[in-house]
Amino acid sequence: MCRLIIILLLLLILIVGYLWWKPTAGGSNSEVLPVLLWHGMGDTCCLPFSLGAFMELIVAQTKGTYVRSVEIGGNMVMDWESGFFIHPNEQVDYVCKQLLADEKMAKGYNAIGFSQGGQFLRAVAQRCPQPPMRTLITFGGQHQGVFGLPSCPTLSVEACAYISRLLTSAAYATAVQEQLVQATYWHDPLMENNYRRGSTFLADINNELYLNVFYTENLNKLKKFVMVKFLNDTVVQPKDSQWFEFYTSGQDKVIQPLKDSKVYENLGLNKMQRDGKLVFLGVEGDHLSISKAWFIQNIVPLLLEK
Repeated sequence: MCRLIIILLLLLILIVGYLWWKPTAGGSNSEVLPVLLWHGMGDTCCLPFSLGAFMELIVAQTKGTYVRSVEIGGNMVMDWESGFFIHPNEQVDYVCKQLLADEKMAKGYNAIGFSQGGQFLRAVAQRCPQPPMRTLITFGGQHQGVFGLPSCPTLSVEACAYISRLLTSAAYATAVQEQLVQATYWHDPLMENNYRRGSTFLADINNELYLNVFYTENLNKLKKFVMVKFLNDTVVQPKDSQWFEFYTSGQDKVIQPLKDSKVYENLGLNKMQRDGKLVFLGVEGDHLSISKAWFIQNIVPLLLEK
């Protein structure tokens, strides 16, 4: 009964959100680059207590720039489901096509990804250079993947437990990779070869399958790549993945510095750092605990840059 009530409440919220909140906002100020947002797992494009609030804040702080929030499938129910069940490659392809069709994005845009939306937007930057992404900002993005879901945002504790068991036992099975989004960026440091061979998303965009020069070149076209890590994160494990770091291969205790990892060179992050394009920001708090004041002070100036 409790689960049914929660599901009904969610559906009610989605219906209200669909009626009152749209995936685009602003548009009157052409002097500021448009902004693309991509939500995280368990969220949708435009709810007033999540990305809808960020859309409203960005429009206000930029005096009306165009803001588009990714809505997979054209409705909020499918958009919510996409966070769990639609493969990231399919989602990225969908978003790239949407961007090409959006005339307001044609001259370029800034992008902000929340949680898994961060690595999804990085895939957009690497795979779809047109229209050009200028600055990529990720909040709690899992750029080196996750190894554990200690506190996952779903409808129930049982769902979290089921997803965790599935990832631990069979993350790289073809069926799991195809049907569970979180499996595509599950990074097992104890079985690196299985990860590289079995990951159908993260290993590819991190150039761990083979060196894709196209990915490296496109990522280096960014003016800035800003990574925000939540210093008290209880959702992303390890939280260092938010700064593109991960466990040293073969164990799950010691974090390998970014400069010592293969991805640092293979993805051209070394060149981006030499060019001053990499920005690492830390904020106190749990996953996606972003205050309005912090966002205005640290993120809005990046959006206003010419």
